[in-house]
Amino acid sequence: MNYTAPLRERPRIYAFDPPPGIAKSNIVAEPHRVAVHDARPNARAFTLDGQGLALINHESAAKDFDDEKEIRQTYYAEAEQLLKDVTGADRVFIFDHTIRRYKPGVSDCTDGPRQPATRVHVDHTANSAPQRVRAFLPHEAEELLKHRVQIINLWRPIKHPVYDAPLAICDATTVSPDDIVPSDLVYPKRVGETYNVRFGPNHCWYYVPQMQLDEVLLLKCTDSRTDVAARFTPHTAFLEENVPEAAPRRESIELPTLVFHQH
Repeated sequence: MNYTAPLRERPRIYAFDPPPGIAKSNIVAEPHRVAVHDARPNARAFTLDGQGLALINHESAAKDFDDEKEIRQTYYAEAEQLLKDVTGADRVFIFDHTIRRYKPGVSDCTDGPRQPATRVHVDHTANSAPQRVRAFLPHEAEELLKHRVQIINLWRPIKHPVYDAPLAICDATTVSPDDIVPSDLVYPKRVGETYNVRFGPNHCWYYVPQMQLDEVLLLKCTDSRTDVAARFTPHTAFLEENVPEAAPRRESIELPTLVFHQH
């Protein structure tokens, strides 16, 4: 697992080519070899509030994930309903989707397909979540932010099971507050915030071996409630050993969602 080494300055990464003389990132990777456990035997015990993750069986009506219209009309609608059913939320707003197709040796953010993210991180923070609400729902934001708001990522394989570069999720209750480090994500016209993650000896990792098309992983990025066990859930892709040579490369879709509760 590629954790973040301790830094004297605030971590940052540019989402574009920075000015001359400025490094794209000051983050230094600190790899650690860790055990990653099969999530299936514990699937019924996992909850988003308890550990920050959930494994759900769900067959999608969307079949062509190369069709942008089908993703937005069919897949978005069923994902919203699935999240309402699992969380009891009053409203779900999907603000993006990312399809990743793993190609060994290819860097992310090139002209090709997005690659699996192989750095331990949390996509959103306690500060950036309200920014997302204000950015996407500006006229309703202040009222929505009076109540519970979560950002939950919905992740699933497409086309075939995942044999390599699977998603691993860390049980949020095994992560100390000192392990997560606010970090700047610099865009041309704004600065976002994510959490980088330092290694902790108590971290407990899970994944779904050869994850199937009818399996969905939910991971909670942030939660405005402070009285739940899991608020911020680190995750990363990792390179699994002993992948069959003929196995197809990972293809997956993820939906980051704003999940609103009125009570």
